[in-house]
Amino acid sequence: MAMFRHSATTRRLAPLACAALAGSLVAGCGASTSGNGGGDAKGPLEVWTRSDTVDAKAYKRIFAAFTKKTGIKVDYKPVVDFDKLLQQRAASKNLPDVTVNDMGSLGNYQSQGLLQPVDKKAIKGTSDITGTAWSGAVGTDGKIYGIPFSRQAQGMFVRKDWLKKVGMKAPKTWAELLDVAKAFTDKDPDGNGKNDTYGLLVPGSTNNGYLAWFASNFIWQGGGDIVASRGGGKYEAVADSPANVKTVTWLKGLYCSSKVTQPGSLTMTTGDSYPFFTQGKVGISLTGPYEFPLFDKTPGKDKLEVIPAPKGPDGNTVLAEGENVYLMAGSKKSEQQRKLAEFMISPEAQKLGMTAPDAPVVRLSVNTKVDTGKVYNDPRWKIFSDAYANDSKPFPSAINYQPIRQDTAESLNKLFANCGSSVKSGLGELNSTLQQELKSQGVAK
Repeated sequence: MAMFRHSATTRRLAPLACAALAGSLVAGCGASTSGNGGGDAKGPLEVWTRSDTVDAKAYKRIFAAFTKKTGIKVDYKPVVDFDKLLQQRAASKNLPDVTVNDMGSLGNYQSQGLLQPVDKKAIKGTSDITGTAWSGAVGTDGKIYGIPFSRQAQGMFVRKDWLKKVGMKAPKTWAELLDVAKAFTDKDPDGNGKNDTYGLLVPGSTNNGYLAWFASNFIWQGGGDIVASRGGGKYEAVADSPANVKTVTWLKGLYCSSKVTQPGSLTMTTGDSYPFFTQGKVGISLTGPYEFPLFDKTPGKDKLEVIPAPKGPDGNTVLAEGENVYLMAGSKKSEQQRKLAEFMISPEAQKLGMTAPDAPVVRLSVNTKVDTGKVYNDPRWKIFSDAYANDSKPFPSAINYQPIRQDTAESLNKLFANCGSSVKSGLGELNSTLQQELKSQGVAK
């Protein structure tokens, strides 16, 4: 998911009503998730992706091309309620043969024994994959458990017409970002004479850890971290560092002092918040390149300026995300699995994923033989490719990071909702919780 274009793995799975999922769940609820995966050596290759109906169109193109090239049939299931249904299939010992899912799920799945280790030498084309991309495919034991398929980093979309209206330039630092956000909030940038615009779009919900996803960019830019690798597959909670206290205090000020975020942001996921940007109520959004199709339509490409994330005290590091191809445990179709993996990382499949009509499922190609700029023919993509190559950092994929992200989001949400709360105390409590989580996973330093 994109890790947060589609919700990531969750430790605290809440019951979801089928009615609420109607129209978005392709496989799930009343739909059958039985298939020819797992122990069945016959029949088509069963492949799941964590996808909505839009992305499913792109994957269907890729799998159709694969079948045409190899003769191997694919039983494709795009799934929204991915983790719940995968656990059901795991319980019946009948996993799909292959899944395409965010790299942040690796640690959780590998710890449950759901993934096969990957032998890079046995899969053609792996030498063409960037070294950086492989870092999101390694488990705590040092073995590879996924094949990189797509990667991306964050960038900032800013209303160019609003900048002109308030007489300012796109921000390059945190201080400038705050100044622009204040101007967008206070100076009527849309010219309608009403006090109804806001500076910064924030998906501040605790659902699936959205607020931690957003805040992590600033935490790294401020010189901090949430958990830190100590080598040997061990990690330590560092959420209460002095750098984090300063950064979180600054972020809290967006709500409690300058008040530049959209109303109700602490209850909003990205999907909930985007209408504020597309409908002209918020002027700045920090997100991934997967939103080009949406934002170019409304508010419109001509009204947007795309920039690198503004620099904080320690640079402008942003979140790196992406999807891996996972070869699921128990499959008797190892040859078909291998051939699909080889195709998914080939220039042909990568380009098919990048040129999907509605939205790309390959954002930045993992294949060094694919020129991202040439494929998209849009210089704005260079902002994201440069960020990924030079100024990005992923969540640790070797461990089950979702409960860590969830706890972080809940702590930050509580701090931002209560302007009188102590940031130092709140982060201290969070750090203790995170350290205990690391211990429960057996990875604490």
